[in-house]
Amino acid sequence: MKTIVSKLWRRLAGAAVLTALVAGCSTMNVGDAPNLPKTAAWAILPIANTTETPDAGQRAESIAQSILIQNGFTDLHRYVGDPDGGDSLVGGNNAQARMRALEWARKTGAKYALSGAVTEWRYKVGVDGEPVAGVTFDVIDVSNGSIVWSATGSRSGWSRSSLAGVGQTLIRNLLAPLAQR
Repeated sequence: MKTIVSKLWRRLAGAAVLTALVAGCSTMNVGDAPNLPKTAAWAILPIANTTETPDAGQRAESIAQSILIQNGFTDLHRYVGDPDGGDSLVGGNNAQARMRALEWARKTGAKYALSGAVTEWRYKVGVDGEPVAGVTFDVIDVSNGSIVWSATGSRSGWSRSSLAGVGQTLIRNLLAPLAQR
């Protein structure tokens, strides 16, 4: 009997350690989402790229758009950006670009807009080269420009994980409260 209890205790301890390791791969702070209808007109505004990775903001926008559509958001409009092209929010004037994008969202008739920033999107330097992603989202009431919901998080993967997969999982988890409404 003592041997069975000992084996059971070791297995439970091992499961607890494994759970702690997996949970330690991501950190998220997500606010309770207000009741924002999925059927309202939504705009996806530029996601600022504060990383050194080219086009990280555009990658996050694309993933967020796909996830919102999969979760039943039926009237989405995506800001196509400035005519200058490229990753215009890297080192540029983020405030002016956001104001132009918000004005565009008003013209489309959007009620809400998703915006934010990519804070990390890379493979770590080192032997294993784990992928890491960090993203912040804001939902903006287009009529007055106020932020009505916010979420931020980071996630890392194992050395054999893809950066796109880690980013997709992070973005899906961050946007989950919006999908539940």
